[in-house]
Amino acid sequence: MSSEKEEKELARRFLVAVLLVTLVAGLSMGVAAQEKKKVALILSGGLGDRSFLDSTYRGFQWALEQLPIEGRYVEPSGPEEYETSIRFMAQNGYDLIITVSFSMLDATEAIAEQFPNVQFAIIDSDSELPNVSGVVFKEHVGSFLVGVVAGKMTQSNTVGFVGGAHSPLIERFEKGFTMGVQAVNPEAKVLVGYAGVFNDPAKGKEVAMAHYNRGADIVYHAAGKTGEGVIEAAKEVGKYVIGVDSDQCYIAPDNMITSMLKRLDVAVFNIIKDFVEGNYVPGTMIFGLEEDAVGPCQMYPLEYDHVHFPGLDEALEAVQEYYQKLLNGEIVVPDPTGMLN
Repeated sequence: MSSEKEEKELARRFLVAVLLVTLVAGLSMGVAAQEKKKVALILSGGLGDRSFLDSTYRGFQWALEQLPIEGRYVEPSGPEEYETSIRFMAQNGYDLIITVSFSMLDATEAIAEQFPNVQFAIIDSDSELPNVSGVVFKEHVGSFLVGVVAGKMTQSNTVGFVGGAHSPLIERFEKGFTMGVQAVNPEAKVLVGYAGVFNDPAKGKEVAMAHYNRGADIVYHAAGKTGEGVIEAAKEVGKYVIGVDSDQCYIAPDNMITSMLKRLDVAVFNIIKDFVEGNYVPGTMIFGLEEDAVGPCQMYPLEYDHVHFPGLDEALEAVQEYYQKLLNGEIVVPDPTGMLN
């Protein structure tokens, strides 16, 4: 009888132990679920530009695959939807909201003031609000280096630049490129034109064609989806083009000598990683050569084979020379906005 009681007592204790383990495990899972950060990406247009927006989304995808986050992205149809999209994410418990473009600054700040406990990061702009971090790049420095490529490779001593909408940001690309061209080829002429928009390939092609018709044999674009028209123009006339933001060389492998990488993907991923790991410090974040964030695509690991253009090796040797001079301060590329000088 005593043995039967002991067996029942042991069974009872075992059952209590199992219940306790189950309860602790459930509580642990609940804590883990609570700690999972919610991150939103609000784009300034639609995906598919194979440049600026696609690069930011690529970094967001890396974060979804590699980090313990819950994520969601939005493609507003136009500026009138910026504020609504940002507010929706803030109201639905997102801890970090990343907005993509200087054009979203007013909407971002408006919602950030209403939700002071939510962290915001805005690409290509800056803010004085304590919960809005600016994410800016030294595009003028990276553009200087692709200007070195163009200045070394031009045969006509005439190259061109096509910008999207005219803005202080795009002037960074233009001025840096011009300075780089003339650093290695003082006799070269740089033709400059703006399409006025970032989503009109036909307009980009028109501006690029004007450059090629005036003798340019290389045209660099900083125009988002408008730049697709610049690339088409290069293919049509059989001349060279330089891509931007993402490595676009695969789009026109026989015409695109390089692309000026602006590693938005790396920046977005690192921002989210720091936020998840508790290392996120609000404030302005600057990405340049030191952060391996800008410059000709050949400076970074290539995802696919590139065409070996005549004269490109010599041009890239010059890029390495000027890269070192930039790093050690022998050469300074002025920021026309004055922000990153």
